Amino acid sequence: MKSTNAIGLDINKAKIMAEKLNVLLANYSLFYQNTRGYHWNIKGEKFFELHLKFEELYNDLLLKIDEIAERILTLGFSPNHNYTHYQSVSTIKESKEVSDGMKAVGNILDSFKTIISLQRELLTLAGEAGDEGTNALMSDYLRAQEKLVWMYSSFLNK
Repeated sequence: MKSTNAIGLDINKAKIMAEKLNVLLANYSLFYQNTRGYHWNIKGEKFFELHLKFEELYNDLLLKIDEIAERILTLGFSPNHNYTHYQSVSTIKESKEVSDGMKAVGNILDSFKTIISLQRELLTLAGEAGDEGTNALMSDYLRAQEKLVWMYSSFLNK
């Protein structure tokens, strides 16, 4: 029986990676949709600034959603694509309509905390599996997101 996938990784370890990546995908998908809602519904004195920042963020999240799904496929598995599944496995939950910019930024910071934690778990799994592709992807995401956390926290004066 074949024990490695098409890219030379142990199939069992690749399966574990794909399962964890699917959880990450679910969280990103809820984060993305919430951020679009913040973009659409923002009101108040910081409207122009936050409306643009939320659009930048959801565009970036959309790219990452695609990259994560493609990484799952590269590992030899299928990315989940149903919102009912996403809602059942995601730690990030749907936001109700949020028009207050400070509350939206707080929710974004909470979402980053969840995403960053999952990505750090994936770094560990990727290291154990010898999966440099997933490792590099997570490392790139973390570096950029840690900076965003600093910036959004500074915006809230935290």
